[in-house]
Amino acid sequence: MEWQLLAIYMLGFFVIFYVLLVLPRKRQEKKHNEMVESLTAREKVVTIGGICGEIKKVKEKTFMIITADGTNLEILKTAVAYKEEE
Repeated sequence: MEWQLLAIYMLGFFVIFYVLLVLPRKRQEKKHNEMVESLTAREKVVTIGGICGEIKKVKEKTFMIITADGTNLEILKTAVAYKEEE
């Protein structure tokens, strides 16, 4: 009887862990991926490294961006932290 109770507690722990930690992260990741895929040229973005720039060209896995001082950079789509609101 004791091992059955322990199994129920363990199962409950894993369910709570999944609901509180895994599901919210998956939702956040999906929302971020949708945002990145919806970006087009002439939109301003900030990278995870803090670089601000305007998208000039969209490629399959990267963006070409230009920074305020005119520097052209090619960044991975996964490096975009968020879109700057105007």
